[in-house]
Amino acid sequence: MNVHTTEQKAQCKADLYDVSIYRKQLPSIAETIIASCEDKACYTYIDYDPIPSNNSVIEIINRFREILFPGYFDKEKLDPSNLNYKIGQSVSVLFDILAEQITNSIRRDCLRYDKECSDCNDRGQSISLEVLKSIPALRRILATDVHAAYEGDPAAKSHDEIIFSYPGLFAITVYRLAHMLFKYNVPLFPRIMTEYAHSITGIDIHPGADIGKKFVIDHGTGIVIGETAIIGKNVRIYQGVTLGAHSLPADAGDIYRGRKRHPTIEDDVIIYSGATILGGTTIIGARSVIGGNVWITKSVPHDTKVIIEEPRLIFKS
Repeated sequence: MNVHTTEQKAQCKADLYDVSIYRKQLPSIAETIIASCEDKACYTYIDYDPIPSNNSVIEIINRFREILFPGYFDKEKLDPSNLNYKIGQSVSVLFDILAEQITNSIRRDCLRYDKECSDCNDRGQSISLEVLKSIPALRRILATDVHAAYEGDPAAKSHDEIIFSYPGLFAITVYRLAHMLFKYNVPLFPRIMTEYAHSITGIDIHPGADIGKKFVIDHGTGIVIGETAIIGKNVRIYQGVTLGAHSLPADAGDIYRGRKRHPTIEDDVIIYSGATILGGTTIIGARSVIGGNVWITKSVPHDTKVIIEEPRLIFKS
């Protein structure tokens, strides 16, 4: 049995005393932080009306995936005998959570910017209902995304593999959900959704972008698709692609907000890794192929292949 010596006990007491010296400073530190909440130059949201919850956004995305791909992401077994019950329960729970978060988003926007009352509770309920009604159509669009990924990727052994494990499909799924909410003018919430997908996959798709069916993101890390980008059907893009805006001035937020700043990609285009395509008037014509690492700021005619000249390699022994 270990017996503490007198010296060891004294040292333990000294250590506890040292800790207490530091901890006694915490109340005054907390007071300075609380006082800084009154600083109008800083950003604080302290009110009785809640704002959208990041945790709720994650839960909503997960519950949507259970309904969009039944049987793939359910926590419990799904079979023909419990399908009606499980889907019915999932839809009911999802409606309540989604309506609450949409309502919080609208109310927060209304109160913070002193807007006219827009019946946020009623809007939250009605928008949630419309989104849920759209699920069968959304499932069909996502099925084209899955099929296109399988068609074009010999590494994919099954559609299941794509649904379970491809980050591109996850980012596209979240984008398509967020885009619906964006079209209903729900503030803040759609962007939180796509930024969550961005944090997981490295794929940054603004919910305002307009993307057609059979859309494939291969590998995906580092892709950026801006708010006003328009992408046709059957388009495939690889890692590191940017569909962005031209360099903007410091006050661009007020000047360019709402204007088209990002390119248009027509049907059946392939864009290889590292390509950068900029500008709201830039159009990549149908069936064109954009090679890796190119920089494009003007339109490309349809059926065009754009590649950079082969670089000169230097070998040193």
